[in-house]
Amino acid sequence: MDGAGRLTRSVRSVRPQADLKAAAIGAAVLLREWLGRRARARTPAKPVIDREPSNRLVRLVERYLPNRLGVALTVLMLLGSAGLGIVKGGHLDAFTAALSDTRNALANSAGFRITEVVINGRRQLSQDEVLAIGGVNGRSSLLFLDAATLRDKLKANPWIADATILKLYPGQLQIDLVERTAFALWQQGGRLAVISEDGAVLEPYVSRRFVTLPLVVGKGADLKARDFLALLDRYPQVRSVTKAAILVGERRWNLRLKDGLDIRLPENDVGNALAMLSKLDKEDRLFSRDIVAVDMRLPDRLTVQLSEDAAKAREELFKDKKTKKKPGDSA
Repeated sequence: MDGAGRLTRSVRSVRPQADLKAAAIGAAVLLREWLGRRARARTPAKPVIDREPSNRLVRLVERYLPNRLGVALTVLMLLGSAGLGIVKGGHLDAFTAALSDTRNALANSAGFRITEVVINGRRQLSQDEVLAIGGVNGRSSLLFLDAATLRDKLKANPWIADATILKLYPGQLQIDLVERTAFALWQQGGRLAVISEDGAVLEPYVSRRFVTLPLVVGKGADLKARDFLALLDRYPQVRSVTKAAILVGERRWNLRLKDGLDIRLPENDVGNALAMLSKLDKEDRLFSRDIVAVDMRLPDRLTVQLSEDAAKAREELFKDKKTKKKPGDSA
């Protein structure tokens, strides 16, 4: 073939030119990328998201508050939510008791367990009752025992007038009590209670050991009983036969004697009235007579109400006296 040699030369002359062109293009691309990286390194990088300017408050928070504040706030929020759930769910007392038992257990393990309890001045209450009132039990520790709280709990009991608490480390608790004394029985609204001298209600009357106490009846009698019974004690002739003292209208007293006789005392000058009663009984055996009431409310007279039988007998006596009158006697 005639053109074979020419074809061969033509191919050999084109291939070196194509290689040079490709090399030039590659060098240009590399140069452009290198220049671009240098330009980007010189210019500051733009934020990824910066569509709106930051709020001023947000900038202040980001600038001045610690980096870990968010974690702390999250923990506080979780704790607050848990506390709210405990309160709303009615588990606060159980949660508090559990915390108290936990810290007491730690203190007991460290050697502050209450191993000895000494209670002085106790007469009406047992040791177990005193400890139960104060909330002291086998789990309590001397280290975390609040003496002021224990004292307040004890004084809230009507039998206890005052209390002193001593914590003797490592394990002795001493309680000194001042107890109230049962003074009288008070009846009001159909209920009977034991009261102290100052009128404090100690307990409902259920025990026979208080059966010998004087009985006062009526509204306000609990507060006025001390002064009146002290006055009545000056006249043992009257006091020994008195079953109950009844306050009427919160102003004056009536006496109910053991045989059912009612003595209506005046509002004022009660001492003289009691002295007169004592004298009449000594001289005329007033309390032994067949009468049902003695009214001393008027200052210038004493009125006696006879019993029904005595009244009938007295009426018959007057009838007999009238029939025995002689003819011609003036009426």
